[in-house]
Amino acid sequence: MAMNFEQARQNMVENQVRPWEVLDARVLDVLGRLHRDQFVAPEHRALAYADVGLPLGHGETMLKPVIEGRVLQALELKEDEQVLEIGTGSGYLTACLASLSAHVTSVDIHADFITAATQRLAQAGIDNVTLATGEAVNAWQPAGQFDALVVTGAVYEIPQRFLGWLKPGGRLLAVRGESPVQQMVLLTHQGEGRYREESILETDLPYLVHAEPPRKFVF
Repeated sequence: MAMNFEQARQNMVENQVRPWEVLDARVLDVLGRLHRDQFVAPEHRALAYADVGLPLGHGETMLKPVIEGRVLQALELKEDEQVLEIGTGSGYLTACLASLSAHVTSVDIHADFITAATQRLAQAGIDNVTLATGEAVNAWQPAGQFDALVVTGAVYEIPQRFLGWLKPGGRLLAVRGESPVQQMVLLTHQGEGRYREESILETDLPYLVHAEPPRKFVF
């Protein structure tokens, strides 16, 4: 029997995402419209709308739908805003961000992720995105600043250079801390180097490359 992806998508929104206190109508609409099954590997399509983190390769994992919903809601994106995503992954969250904003720049260290995401976004008819291959923690540098920045892999500490990519009033969302107990936090740039911090939820994600905790030496 062929899987009913339309029904699975609506079940994901109503039975997973909404009960996780995601009530923003724009976010729920985007999650209900975008075909998540088109952003996963063919062998994982049957699990595209399940409450699991799907493997992407290179030790990376696609965020669970409930986490994606909370990320999108916390950012409170406006239709005229510029967004930077660090960690393109499958391209699905990129598509969601692009559907809620004016333009998304997304960077990933893995060139094959960028190639696959480019094809998936084109097939979905999403063209307000710029994708780049690069190592964001130490090397890659964007052109300009952004209204919102989202980091899709965990960081032990938020790199200072990421904060410099925010416009005044801009928001940065990242999962910070030491596994297995990490905090999703939202930092809002209040100007003059000041940031207001809000804790969103506890979770546990794989680390962004070069953002892992320092090694502990045992003598």
